[in-house]
Amino acid sequence: MVDFNITRAAHVEFGVTDLARARAFYVDALGFIEVDRDNETLYLGGLEERDKYSLVLRKAKSGGANHIAFRVAAAEDLEKIARLYKQHDLPTRWIEANSLESGQGKALRTHDPSGLAVEFFHEIEQRDRLLQQFDKYRGANIMRMDHFNCQVPHVQSAFDWWTQKMGFMLSESMVTDVGEHIWAAWIHRKQNVHDLALMNGIGPRLHHAGFWAQDTQSILRACDILASLDMRNCLERGPGRHGLSNAFFLYLRDHDLNRIEIYTSDYIIADPDFKPVKWPMSHPGRATFWGHQAPKSWFEEAMLLQNIHTGEFLPTQDPIEPGQPNTAH
Repeated sequence: MVDFNITRAAHVEFGVTDLARARAFYVDALGFIEVDRDNETLYLGGLEERDKYSLVLRKAKSGGANHIAFRVAAAEDLEKIARLYKQHDLPTRWIEANSLESGQGKALRTHDPSGLAVEFFHEIEQRDRLLQQFDKYRGANIMRMDHFNCQVPHVQSAFDWWTQKMGFMLSESMVTDVGEHIWAAWIHRKQNVHDLALMNGIGPRLHHAGFWAQDTQSILRACDILASLDMRNCLERGPGRHGLSNAFFLYLRDHDLNRIEIYTSDYIIADPDFKPVKWPMSHPGRATFWGHQAPKSWFEEAMLLQNIHTGEFLPTQDPIEPGQPNTAH
């Protein structure tokens, strides 16, 4: 048992080379709510959210991810998490309130043992939710942040850290046909399929950030809107339904190749004795329930993450075959 409480996935920060072009994609086409902005940054959110924002777009030389962020239940949880990371000789950095992100209180940035750039915070400005302001519904009817999917070189080690040290729980996993070694794991703090997915691959990298849409029709509408705006190249995979999670999905890449998933129709996990679902890699419906294949880019390309101290992109490592020991130091 851990002595702190991580509540959920909360927000993500992407680098974009052109704020106006990024706004045209995320706000005008997909329907994210513009909450705040300055000369270098756009703060966007969903219709259902009370947090000020869930997507930060910051002007940069290239696409890529600065960090992923989780909210904790109380301010004292931040100190407890900091002590844990220091005990394991992992980097930490305190971010003063409002110094880097508008409306956010004091935050802790870290690198987990796989190198993922992670932020933890408790305080953030709240705003009125727009759930019943139906006149503001546009595009894909984005409701809220749902999850992060990350590629890590040794998925078993990452899984052990997040479940044993950080208090996450397993909902579903993908395992090798021989030996049932974990190839990917879907783990959660809130009561749906995942706040964080860990996939075996070149890493540390952020594969995508997932945002919840109102319904499947919202996702289909997003496809029509993007096509009508001549943004067809932003449609990477889907629409379709995952076997894993049961979710209806659409994967998109913005003009800087940052990837998001628009996601809906997974399920709740209400009971503490929930038994995780295990999918063998040979199952034909695990990735796409209908059976069609993802494009090569979906498997091979992902977003680099920044060093929490220098801001430079982190170096990556090739994946270790599932079932093999992690010999990295």
